[in-house]
Amino acid sequence: MSTTQITNELHDDDVAAIDELRQDYQLMREELGKVIVGQQSVIEQLAICLFAQGHALLMGVPGLAKTLLISRLAETMELSFNRIQFTPDLMPMDITGTDILQESGSGRREFEYVKGPVFANIVLADEINRAPSKTQAAMLEAMQEHRVTVVGRTYELEEPFFVLATQNPIEQEGTYPLPEAQLDRFMFMIEVDYPSLQEEIEIGRTTTGGKLPELKHIIDGGRVQKFQELVRRVPVPEHIYEFAAHLVRRTRPSDEQSPEWLKPLVGWGAGPRAVQSLLLGAKSRAALLGSYMVRLEDVTAVAEPVLMHRVLTTFGAESEGISSRQIVRRLVDELEKEG
Repeated sequence: MSTTQITNELHDDDVAAIDELRQDYQLMREELGKVIVGQQSVIEQLAICLFAQGHALLMGVPGLAKTLLISRLAETMELSFNRIQFTPDLMPMDITGTDILQESGSGRREFEYVKGPVFANIVLADEINRAPSKTQAAMLEAMQEHRVTVVGRTYELEEPFFVLATQNPIEQEGTYPLPEAQLDRFMFMIEVDYPSLQEEIEIGRTTTGGKLPELKHIIDGGRVQKFQELVRRVPVPEHIYEFAAHLVRRTRPSDEQSPEWLKPLVGWGAGPRAVQSLLLGAKSRAALLGSYMVRLEDVTAVAEPVLMHRVLTTFGAESEGISSRQIVRRLVDELEKEG
C-alpha cells in the first residue's frame, strides 16, 4: 500500500487534529523551556508516552530535576496531580487509600473510604524503588486496569490516568529492584543523563536568582483524551507491523529469530506487550511531529525506551559491561540493514 493510500485513510478531521496536537506539543515544550534547561529528548519521550496512554519510568541519579520536570509537565496541563514519596515504611494503603471509622451526625459509627493519592490524573511515584515489593505492587492494578480494589470494593480512577515514576540506580544503597511484572507495565523507561557544560551553566544562572515562573495551562483533560484516541487512529503500513514484531522476537534468546551473539547475553526477552508499546509509541511520535502516518524512524526512535527494561541481561553480559540498551541498539541496526 502506498504512502498516499495510507494517508488517505485518515479523515479530514483527524488530519486537522494532528496539526492541533503538533501545535499544542510545541507550546508545551516552550512553556517547559522556561524552567527546564535541556532534557529535550526526555520531554519528547514523556509526551509520546502521555498521548499513547502509557506510563513512564525515569531512571537517573538524584539531582537531575526528574521530579521538577514531571511536576512542571503537569502544570502545563489542567489535570489533577499528586506526588507519592516512596520510602521503606510506605504501606499499600498509603497509595490506594483505606476505610476509616467515622462518626455520622446521628452518632453511629461507619466505615468511610478515604481515597489515596493514586486518585489523580497524573501520579508521580517518586523514588519508587525505595519501597519494598509489596508496596510497589500496589501500583500494578492502578496502572493496568485504571482502578483500585480496597477491602473487596473496586473504585475507578479518573481519566486520563498517567503514572510517572522516578527510580534511582539499583546499585544505590536502600533500593529494591522493581518486579519484572511491574516493569512491564511501564511503556517507556527513560534514562535521564547529566546535562552538558553549557546547560549546567544555564541551570546555575536561571535557578539561583528569583522565583521560577508559573507555567500556562496549554491543554485540559478532555483534550488529552481526544488526542489519545486520535493517536490510535494514525495509520501504520504493513511492513512497520512486521518490523516491530521481528524486533521484539529477536530479543528472546529461545526464539529461532534470535541472533547467536545475543543468546549468552540475555536471560529473558520482551513479551507481546512490547510490540503494542512499540506501535503505540511510534503512532504517538508521528502525530506529535505532525506526520499523518507511522514511518520506520518512528519505531526505531522509541525502540530503546520500550525495550531496554524488558530485556533482562545475564550475569555474563553485566560482567562484560554490556547493557540492555546496547543490545537493543545492535538489534535495531541489524534489522534495519536487513530491511
